[in-house]
Amino acid sequence: MDEHRDRFGGVEPICRTLTEHDCKIAPSTYYAHKNRLETPSARSLRDEELKERIQKVYTSNYRVYGARKVWRELNRQGHAVARCTVERLMRELGITGAVRGRKVITTIPDPAAERAPDPLDRDFVASAPNRCWVADFTHVATWSGVVYVAFVVDTFSRRIVGWSASTSKETRLVLDALEMALWQRDRDGFPHAQGELIHHSDAGSQGGFNRWSQHLRELGVCDGCGESAAGGAGVSRADALARAAERCLA
Repeated sequence: MDEHRDRFGGVEPICRTLTEHDCKIAPSTYYAHKNRLETPSARSLRDEELKERIQKVYTSNYRVYGARKVWRELNRQGHAVARCTVERLMRELGITGAVRGRKVITTIPDPAAERAPDPLDRDFVASAPNRCWVADFTHVATWSGVVYVAFVVDTFSRRIVGWSASTSKETRLVLDALEMALWQRDRDGFPHAQGELIHHSDAGSQGGFNRWSQHLRELGVCDGCGESAAGGAGVSRADALARAAERCLA
């Protein structure tokens, strides 16, 4: 409107024209919006002031303070502010505290590897049990070190049907979770039907999976996907669960 108001004789004629074309905008709405843009709110002014103080505390403490320590330091200086406000403003500033220990990386996709097709087409709604399983693994920090936890979820019931934990992210980690899912569904009376189950995982990679895919073939889960994936997509059918389990790994 600012661009065309002089041409059409003000804001009101533009609003009338827009209303005739089923786009109702009152002149008061325009003026209120423009006033908010031109006159910063009290919260905006307060945020700008706090950002300067947060940046000063963060810089003067060697850029290692997180939101909790920055919040405490501001309150010690007499600046009453909520911790959630400090967290929000630090996100806007793009600053974070230092993290002790090494950063744990779980999934490392291979950009050069060919990705498998996606039969799910990002549709994770299953019509029955054992139609779509989603697998992944994460890490949990403990006092004695990092523990990796793998899990398999049946998207029909959102139930975790298989899981495993280990101190290393080797192939055995996700394979145990997959084997537990197969065993548990059989025990509960919901065995998977050959060719109907789709196993979805991420694009991580772990080489040298031949022995494990042979192992799954012996269990009757797949019909011989013996090659090792150098990395790949994330979805495979029940006759290729071995490759899907491999792709869960980093």
